[in-house]
Amino acid sequence: MEEIEEQIEQVLDKIRPFLRREGGDIEYVGFKDGVVYVKMVGACEGCAYVDQDISAGVEIILIEEVPGVIRCDASMQLPDDVLEEYQARKAKEKQETN
Repeated sequence: MEEIEEQIEQVLDKIRPFLRREGGDIEYVGFKDGVVYVKMVGACEGCAYVDQDISAGVEIILIEEVPGVIRCDASMQLPDDVLEEYQARKAKEKQETN
């Protein structure tokens, strides 16, 4: 699983410069059952085109470059275990910055 997550992060790192040019970004949330969960941030958060950007861009690239990925979801309607892992990771990151 860690290998797939590393591949997902590498693909997202390729996409980030394009989103950042527009004042946005994408955050990796988790991966389960072939679905990559992401959170759109900055100018991308709440954008009317976010669903289109995800399905027409991010999702296609992830499916092509990461074996096992079947979909990308930015809805933040997360399975409980994905949510718990994400919250734990964010808490750890916050501790490390303090």
